[in-house]
Amino acid sequence: MSTEKRYDETPLAREIADLARRRVALAEERLPLPARTRIFTVANQKGGVGKTTTTVNLAAALAQSGARVLVIDLDPQGNASTALGVEHRSETPSVYDVIINDVPISEVVQTSPEFEGLACIPATIHLAGAEIELVSLVAREQRLRGALDRFLAEQEQPYHYVFIDCPPSLGLLTINAFVAAREVLIPIQCEYYALEGLSQLLSNIKLIERHLNPDLAVSTILLTMYDSRTNLANQVVNEVRQHFPTEALHTLIPRSVRISEAPSYGQSVVSYDANSPGALSYREAASEIARRGEK
Repeated sequence: MSTEKRYDETPLAREIADLARRRVALAEERLPLPARTRIFTVANQKGGVGKTTTTVNLAAALAQSGARVLVIDLDPQGNASTALGVEHRSETPSVYDVIINDVPISEVVQTSPEFEGLACIPATIHLAGAEIELVSLVAREQRLRGALDRFLAEQEQPYHYVFIDCPPSLGLLTINAFVAAREVLIPIQCEYYALEGLSQLLSNIKLIERHLNPDLAVSTILLTMYDSRTNLANQVVNEVRQHFPTEALHTLIPRSVRISEAPSYGQSVVSYDANSPGALSYREAASEIARRGEK
């Protein structure tokens, strides 16, 4: 009996019990669907903070729960397209054609093999030159918004969520994403210098809100790459929650080998290893976002 008690109190046993509890809670949960399409731009001017990982895994988690979700890959690297298992070779019709050549989204959108109801507008290498080509175009900041509004208006079954994955810079592609969205989701890495550049990003969002998109607001901040064993990670969490008490999600995304491995198999971690801590965390974050609703 005493041995049993000691085993139950070990860190590993507590972790296993906690994962089992979280799996049961998520399995029983039914997420509400929004009354109108929620459009998120996932942005941070710092690279390597988990923008693309967050985009594809939140989209997959919401699609798994029954929502219709569209991911727009606006990063020339095309990592979101890879992670969702959609074709994005150079000759593939892509978001470049939508923004530069006025091709309707309906002609370039692909269904992801991940989940029913999950679609993706892929990015190809051509997007790398789009910043230069956009400069001379009429209404250059509004190109994506116009195409997206037309696409959503013609859908018989509405999309519940749209996630736009941005490059890690504030060029015309990112501005197009901000103009097309109503909500900004900022992933913040639980590392030193995590908040570096954040004030500049928030200032840029304010400028876009004032001049180009009055509906835009930072609604969600998600802390990523969290390691509970380090004091630094916990300090970053406390600092972010202190500065952004209403925007910061309660869910923390842990550092995880499974999260890193999943894209190499053309999958999100939600489908690659559904019971891993990383997958459970993204499903919990998706639940928080769904239950909060649009502010």
